[in-house]
Amino acid sequence: MRRMIGLLLAIATLLPIRIGAQEATRVEATGAPPAVLQPGDAVRIVVWRKPELSGEFQIAADGHIGSPFYMEINVAGVPLDEVAELVRSHVSVYQQEPRVFVEPLLQVSVGGEVRNPSLYRLPPETTIAEAVMNAGGPTERGHVTQVVLWRGGQQHTVDLTRPEEGLAGQPIRSGDQIMMPRKVSILRDYIAPFGSIIGAAAAVANIMLRKW
Repeated sequence: MRRMIGLLLAIATLLPIRIGAQEATRVEATGAPPAVLQPGDAVRIVVWRKPELSGEFQIAADGHIGSPFYMEINVAGVPLDEVAELVRSHVSVYQQEPRVFVEPLLQVSVGGEVRNPSLYRLPPETTIAEAVMNAGGPTERGHVTQVVLWRGGQQHTVDLTRPEEGLAGQPIRSGDQIMMPRKVSILRDYIAPFGSIIGAAAAVANIMLRKW
């Protein structure tokens, strides 16, 4: 019995270490740096009972918040969970115990075969699939299993039909470029244009024959 108890205690002692090591390995394997704000992104700030201090403000080219009141705060390259604390600390200088809500908004582009291609500023928890839906979703010609994601100078392929796997269910990053390609159709892309060319040539030939 004593040996059994000792064995259980040893396992209980080692288990957190092993779990921690596995977690570290998992994070390192998936390992992306923490999401940060970049110029072109924005922050939505709400200060309770202070509408003059509230609003949505773009991050300027120099990394500061584009507002006269917040222009001293440089948030470019700052992890998202630290941005709120920087804003609260700044407001605290002018207001005692302020109630401040801060929401980062990351700029991403969604283009190609989507219904509303454009630049968007979206909350950081937005997934790649949700960003596409925010742009109106794919058109009838959209190739949803071969979506192209440009991130950090690298190209990735995203399958929107499997959001539980791969990048489709992963959160966006500042500067992401999402492109929905067009599905290839032999009839539409090859046969129909070739038929049009033949028809046009036949029409020209018919006109020439009439002149002769």
